[in-house]
Amino acid sequence: MLKKLPCLVGALSICLCTFAGSFAFAADQVSTFIAAQIAAHPDKTGVYVLDKGEDALIARAWLADYAKQTIEVQYFIWSDDNIGTLASEALLRAADRGVKVRVIVDDLLIKAPDQTLLALALHPNIEIKIYNPQHSVGVPFHKRLLNIVTDFHGVNQRMHDKTFIVDGEIAITGGRNMATEYFDYNHSYNFRDRDVLLLGKDVALIESSFNRFWKSPLSAKVEELYDGIGIFQKNVQVEDSQVKQIYQSLHDYAQSKANFSVYLRGLISNIPNAFNAISKQIIWTDISVISDLPGKNTAAGLDGGGKSTLALVKLVNDAQKQIIIQSPYLVMSDKAISLFQSAINRGVKVQINTNSLAATDNIQAFSGYRNQRDQLLKMGISIYEYKPNPSIKKHLIAASVLAEKRSAKFAIHAKTMVIDSETVFIGTFNFDPRSENLNTEIGVVIHNPDLAKTVESAIKTDMLPENSWNTATDNPDQYVNLAKRSKVRFLQMLPIKSLL
Repeated sequence: MLKKLPCLVGALSICLCTFAGSFAFAADQVSTFIAAQIAAHPDKTGVYVLDKGEDALIARAWLADYAKQTIEVQYFIWSDDNIGTLASEALLRAADRGVKVRVIVDDLLIKAPDQTLLALALHPNIEIKIYNPQHSVGVPFHKRLLNIVTDFHGVNQRMHDKTFIVDGEIAITGGRNMATEYFDYNHSYNFRDRDVLLLGKDVALIESSFNRFWKSPLSAKVEELYDGIGIFQKNVQVEDSQVKQIYQSLHDYAQSKANFSVYLRGLISNIPNAFNAISKQIIWTDISVISDLPGKNTAAGLDGGGKSTLALVKLVNDAQKQIIIQSPYLVMSDKAISLFQSAINRGVKVQINTNSLAATDNIQAFSGYRNQRDQLLKMGISIYEYKPNPSIKKHLIAASVLAEKRSAKFAIHAKTMVIDSETVFIGTFNFDPRSENLNTEIGVVIHNPDLAKTVESAIKTDMLPENSWNTATDNPDQYVNLAKRSKVRFLQMLPIKSLL
């Protein structure tokens, strides 16, 4: 639950504590201020990296309240936990004041009661589409099994994109889904993640990517998915009285101090007072947006690549000195191994920070990495495996959250690559075959040495001995119980690499 929060230690909170009350900006003044900043940099994009969960949460919450015309949201996971519920209510409030809201969520891991999802979709200012609905929304269990048998390639083509776009001028993209663990509020497991907030010129490219998915035949309206006839589709209906009751229950949930603290609400509402200071930390620079087409590829098998894959391959091929990667999962295809071997052969130093078996949330993916870890080390790649309770956690998570959940495990979920300390990629792409070939991905390549060095420094901090094990000198698997190690050994024997 979002309660008992102290002043945040991140950049946003520093601005709030230092400048709150100093700049009495009304909402219209903030809008004018942002427009002036964008107009002053017509050929550049403003970039602000969100390394801390609470900063990323506050930014999204404030933007939802700030929006005047449109909110366009795209996520791989949308949970019905505290964060997911509060996010739904924030979009509902925006729609109530006239903002046009469009939402696309992948079908695989969406969690929402059928009637609640339908009620939200019936709001006159809200449209919700489900990407590739073969698993959950409107799909009975027997139909899901039939889909897996008859279209195994299709059911594995998922939308992994994560975007949040407001009024076509501000956007957030990166690793975070809409669930508690991505914003440091899960009671047992949280992620070290990374997003980037963008203003200005190239936000239009992210919006164009969103629109491609919106128009794709793979994205289906919620109302149509619940208007089923026969045994292969659900029929879900809500009366007007039920719709009103669902809306009111969401508003009541958000008004509860136990669910959404007054203190955090105050921090969000005070962001306009600090925006002038925040703007001074935004870097105006050149970026490239990389994104896949809906469907990713039409290959008959489980490979085939995509536009995001080709863009990242080019970055690796362009590297001259070093490549630094942070990824929760590390499973290299044969093509990826060849790519990095070529980079090493021409003298490029490669360092990778990924999760240890003790930290990972995905032992299936870890089994694929474990099968090739020795090979990667022999190639000359330096690998640092994240500890489940790294020292850096005290800096990244608010003090009160740590006090309440000291046993919470912490793991990498950031997807980042820095090339030659000059260029940095931040996005949704995991370094595994699923992102390479099946999942659609999005991200930004930022061409700015200062920002690249800042992100590189953060990753190198995560690689320090107090935060990660160096696999060249240590055996991180020894810190995990025998049962978990045995389960991974079993998974290593299965032919599942292309699905990892």
